[in-house]
Amino acid sequence: MTVKNQLQEGMTLTIQKKVTIDDTALHYGSGKIENLFATPRLVALMIEASTQLMDPVLPEGYISVGHHVEVDHFKPSLIGSTITIEITIQKIENEKYLLHMKAYDEYGQVGKGKHTRSVVNYSSLIDRAQTRERESQLER
Repeated sequence: MTVKNQLQEGMTLTIQKKVTIDDTALHYGSGKIENLFATPRLVALMIEASTQLMDPVLPEGYISVGHHVEVDHFKPSLIGSTITIEITIQKIENEKYLLHMKAYDEYGQVGKGKHTRSVVNYSSLIDRAQTRERESQLER
């Protein structure tokens, strides 16, 4: 697999999403906040953008998977706002990809974060999960 040629430091991607009722904190178990963009939705959108940046250039049968995510969501956004996510491959080290993530609405930055991903063979990943499940069932 020659991923190194396709994924390089400095690669970026920007995506946008208009906030709807389904993106609000109320739908993510955050109490009674019904008109604000939810932090779990922000994290999911950042991960989605990371996948869109990396996966299209990977060889057939390979995908990227997340290991770690850190997100600060420091400004509220209302329903109807447009959230813009910018993802950049900041560093590639030991076959791990460190992504920097920024989130904006029409009024400024609302969040930022870091995300670590790796590239794996999809079939091997599924095989490992199935083996893990079988071994767990044998231990019972």
